Amino acid sequence: MPEAEDLIIRVAGRGEGVTADGRHAALAAPGDWLTADGAVVPGPHHQAAPCAHYPRCGGCQLQHLDDASYGQFIVDRIVGALAAQGLSTDIRPPIISPPRSRRRAAFHAERKGGQIILGFSQSGSHDLVDLRECWILDPVLFALLKPLRVLLGRLMTAKRRVEIQMTVIDQGVDMLITGIAAEGLEAAEAISAFGAKFGIARLSIDNGLGPETRWEPVGATITLGGVEVPFPTGSFLQATPEGEAALVAAVREAIGPATAVADLFAGLGTFALAVASPAKLYAAEAGRDAVFALKMAAGLKQLPVFADHRDLYRRPLTAAELDRFDAVILDPPRAGAKEQADGLAASKSPILAYVSCNPSTFGCDAKTICEGGYALDWIQPVGQFRWSTHIELAAKFSRSR
Repeated sequence: MPEAEDLIIRVAGRGEGVTADGRHAALAAPGDWLTADGAVVPGPHHQAAPCAHYPRCGGCQLQHLDDASYGQFIVDRIVGALAAQGLSTDIRPPIISPPRSRRRAAFHAERKGGQIILGFSQSGSHDLVDLRECWILDPVLFALLKPLRVLLGRLMTAKRRVEIQMTVIDQGVDMLITGIAAEGLEAAEAISAFGAKFGIARLSIDNGLGPETRWEPVGATITLGGVEVPFPTGSFLQATPEGEAALVAAVREAIGPATAVADLFAGLGTFALAVASPAKLYAAEAGRDAVFALKMAAGLKQLPVFADHRDLYRRPLTAAELDRFDAVILDPPRAGAKEQADGLAASKSPILAYVSCNPSTFGCDAKTICEGGYALDWIQPVGQFRWSTHIELAAKFSRSR
């Protein structure tokens, strides 16, 4: 019988299993055993990875975990980030997106031996895995990889690596290829033929001077909160429809019947458009194209949304400005919102709904906000990036003093 200290009891932040006595083991799940020579003996929560590319492909780090242990990993990450700041709260069961639901992804491609290698980087390496199957991508995206290899074979003239961003939007797939010139009649004809044959919504090329649209039969849009929003090339979008729905539902629950709401780091309006009308919305966003898109969409629907082009790192809302709102929503980048958290801590707004893609920076901001007199009521974890170590959450704060 193995010793108790050899039991894998949890999964660390980078995905490795950890024994009771603190040893780390790659590709180990809770309930596995670590032998004297470091081998992993699978336990009840260790599953066979469904994808043949795992674990070489860096797109996933945790396919060897069953759903129960993966969900616990998500919760543990959040608990640990809060504990580091002396905080705790009610953490709800995670909402995890299903396999093959990722609607946006970034790939790389390169020439090797006369062939086009297209896929994700290997784990811990810059070498590429040529994807022949994928258990996380929306099938619409995966189906384009084979014909895209053919197109890239005609467009890639140098040995440099190129990047391809793809996002499923209302009209099909928005595609941005960075790192090629694609000049001349032959390239233009190849792009048009590819776009027409495979129903591409838009194809843009960026050779270092910014995206240039080469194919767009009709205007590209994404529907958010039931509103069609113009979709700027390469824009941010929640990774899965299920993840977006979970975060929107949590934000709606958090702010309740608020009638004057601020949405900070608003992007294209994922949350603003979901709660606008009857609520009046102030939406602040630093991305100029996103602000214009949100403003246009809200204007066409005559929604009470004021979109403000504002960099919240350089010019965060002051406490006096925040006091005007019944509720504040914020969804900052991975770096968190330190400057804005200071203003929130000093404000009198009764409700805050904080959406985060980084438990560590969320924990730091949460400490600042709580020290200002707010209570952290609950957290809803969301696993949009299934089988990865990337975690998102939505949290509710309410002013307690």
